[in-house]
Amino acid sequence: MAPEPAAPEPAASAPGSPSQEGPPQEAPAARPETWSGWIGRIASWIAPTTFVTALLLFFGYAYTDALYSFFGVDAATLGFATQDYLLRSSAALYLPVGAVLCGALLAALAYHFATSAVRDDPGASRAVRRFCRVIGLLAVPLLVLGFLAGFQTIDAGAMGTPLLLGGALLLAVLARLLAVRSAGAPYPLPGERAALGISVAIIALCSFWAAGGYAHEKGTSDAHRLAGNLALRPAVIVDTTERLYLQWQGVDERALPDPGPAQRFHYRYRGLRLLAQSNNRMFLVPYTWTWNEGNVLILPVDADVRVIFHPG
Repeated sequence: MAPEPAAPEPAASAPGSPSQEGPPQEAPAARPETWSGWIGRIASWIAPTTFVTALLLFFGYAYTDALYSFFGVDAATLGFATQDYLLRSSAALYLPVGAVLCGALLAALAYHFATSAVRDDPGASRAVRRFCRVIGLLAVPLLVLGFLAGFQTIDAGAMGTPLLLGGALLLAVLARLLAVRSAGAPYPLPGERAALGISVAIIALCSFWAAGGYAHEKGTSDAHRLAGNLALRPAVIVDTTERLYLQWQGVDERALPDPGPAQRFHYRYRGLRLLAQSNNRMFLVPYTWTWNEGNVLILPVDADVRVIFHPG
């Protein structure tokens, strides 16, 4: 009889590989997420450019609506494109954007000096934390004033409530960030991430709220200035094929001479100013326009209308 084949020997374990009979190895502990990783995650959810673009678009719409509502025309009737709202918001945002950037610069400098002081002198950490407590306590009366303004107990203006609420939360977040970082710990701490996310959402909401209030005030102020200086708008002469019956003060209506069938236009109107133009429509007002008695003419720009611009 042929000898039975020997049973194969078990393969030797590779060097460094865990033994099947040994105790199971524990998984390495998860490293706490750093502040930069948390910021990166928030940035992946809401891109800064998206937030800024949405804020500019919202501001441009609110500003345009407030400006033309003074003349009796809302922004939906004008039908401006998204690019128009973005361009119209740029000129009115120099002051608020400059103020925000100056505040961000001061906060960045304060953070740099505080962390540098703690790095050079560990004993300065206590003074930095004491300063952060003072800043955190200042946020409390601001929150109280913001709630009182929100319930109209006090008059804080159109931007008072969002600036007080958002500013208080922003001060609290920055103070907590500086206090934790001065102690050498990553921020946010594991139990503070939800609170930080909610605070950032409220600050973003207050940003849109404040932008809407400022846009409304700025648009209304510019509308008053424009109504008192309509000579700054382009003067328009309109020729039409049919009579418009504009019995408006300051608007001159004359019948054009009829040399024959080749003459398509029969009436000419002077004394009009161009208020806006959009979607092949012109919004015209008389140069004597007043809020009590003024009207706006919406004129389609087609083959039945001839428009002439002139100075003066």
